[in-house]
Amino acid sequence: MEQSQDSDGSSASGVVEASESSSGDVPAVEEALVPSPRSTWIRIATFVAITYAWSGIFMGMAITGGEITLLSALGGMWSPAVGILLTRLIFPNGRRRGSLAGLGWGWGQTRWQLASVLLPALYVGIAHGAVWAFGIAGVTSAGPGEITVGILRRLALGITGGAVLALGEEVGWQGFLVPEAYRLTRFTKTALIRGIVWSVWHYPLIIGGVYGTTMTPLWYRLICFTVTLTAVSFAFSWLRIRSGSLWTGVWLHASHNIFFQSIYPNLTAEGDHTMWFVDEFGAFSAAAAVLVAVFFWTKRSELPAPGKQASPGS
Repeated sequence: MEQSQDSDGSSASGVVEASESSSGDVPAVEEALVPSPRSTWIRIATFVAITYAWSGIFMGMAITGGEITLLSALGGMWSPAVGILLTRLIFPNGRRRGSLAGLGWGWGQTRWQLASVLLPALYVGIAHGAVWAFGIAGVTSAGPGEITVGILRRLALGITGGAVLALGEEVGWQGFLVPEAYRLTRFTKTALIRGIVWSVWHYPLIIGGVYGTTMTPLWYRLICFTVTLTAVSFAFSWLRIRSGSLWTGVWLHASHNIFFQSIYPNLTAEGDHTMWFVDEFGAFSAAAAVLVAVFFWTKRSELPAPGKQASPGS
């Protein structure tokens, strides 16, 4: 398949065929009605509005109750799934109303799924490694055996249980938002759209004091959090487009949460200023995420051409 480079560096090849390439490296794409740019933006705006409104119910429950319960977590994290379902009811786009087909349900190549699980260990590890190296926080005094067992147990439980919650989000973010945005614009803007929508969606919980640390100023938390999630969205978006599978987002999301919220915190003996630098709300985490964004941005030419594909997968 002959390719040329567009102004963003993304590949600008001809229409991607709805089959595997001879190398098996280009994802299959769905033969679906290609809507106009205006109608696609309307569907994206509708999806975001419904998702925000529906999740507001459960975020309100969490803020009022002073904590995120299992019910509010499930309701909130599955709100993007509700958003895409209702959007498809309103705008079927040539499908049966309410259909969830064409969102990238296919597994794709296993290497992309494994990469999604392992990637957070690297960028979260960079942030925590920095606080250890600079003496901001110490390393746990637990023995190697205890550490290994703890990591494996948390990883197994976190990936499996976390995937149930993450699926509700990623059906919307990875299944719908990323491929729809990529029809209209290039990789950089697609990743920024996903990252900003995803970040802002969390704001009520952060402002309400029930998500993340409260040990640093609110403005600082919002900035670091937004940079972190927007930057890692370059990885989410690249893996979705490259693999054709929304499952990359499910595993990456679940792994992101377990490494940020459990594995590395349990390896760290916190100091007085640790929270300024790690978690999703710290400066080192934001810096490590930016490195991830730069890496995937430099690989954008490996993606199928923007505007030439429907939602990959089946």
